Amino acid sequence: MAGCCGCEVEVRLLQARQRRVLAWVLAINAAAFAGMVAAALHAGSSALLSGALDNLGDALTYALSLAVVGASLRAKAWVAMFKAALILGAAAAVCGSIAWRLLVDPAVPLFGTMGWAGGLNLAANLLCLWLLRPYRDGDVNLASAYECARNDIADGVAVLAAGAAVWWTGAGWPDLLVAALLLAVFLRSAWRVFLAARRALAEAGRAAPRPG
Repeated sequence: MAGCCGCEVEVRLLQARQRRVLAWVLAINAAAFAGMVAAALHAGSSALLSGALDNLGDALTYALSLAVVGASLRAKAWVAMFKAALILGAAAAVCGSIAWRLLVDPAVPLFGTMGWAGGLNLAANLLCLWLLRPYRDGDVNLASAYECARNDIADGVAVLAAGAAVWWTGAGWPDLLVAALLLAVFLRSAWRVFLAARRALAEAGRAAPRPG
C-alpha cells in the first residue's frame, strides 16, 4: 500500500510539472503569435505569416495538451489527432499566402522587419523547446507538443534565412521559397503526429478490458 501511495504521489507531481511547463509554452506562443502577425502584415512576408500561424497552432496545441494532462491514453490520442489537423490547417493557410503573393501582391517584403521579428521568434521557440525537452519521450500528449516545438526551430531559422536572402537579392522569391519549405515541414509534422496518435489509439484498444 505504501508503494502504491508513493506511485500515486509521483504521478501527481509529474502531472503538476507537465501542467506548469505547458502553461509557460502556451503563454510564450500566444505572445509570439501576436508579435509575428503584426510583423508579417507590416513586412508583407509569407514566411513571417507562416511563423505566426505556427505559433497560433502551437498555442492551441499546448492548450489542448494542458487540458488532457492526466487523462486516459485514448483521450490523449484523439487530442493528438486534432493537433495533426491543426498543423494541416496551418499548411493550408501558408498555401493561401503563397498563392496571394504570387497572383495578387508580388511586392518585396521588408527584410529588416523579417530579421528582428524572426530573431525574437527563434529565441522564444528555443525556450519552448528547452522547457519541453525533458518530456520528449513521454506519453503521446507531451511528445506531440515537443514535436511542434522542434518544428518551430526550423521555422525560426528559415525565416531568418529568408530575410537575409531578401536583403541579398533585393527580390521577394526567397520569402516565397522559405514559405514553401515550411509548408513541407508542416505536412511532415502532421503525418508524424498522426502516426503517433494512431499507435496510441491501437495501444489503448489493446489495453481496454474485454466484455465478458
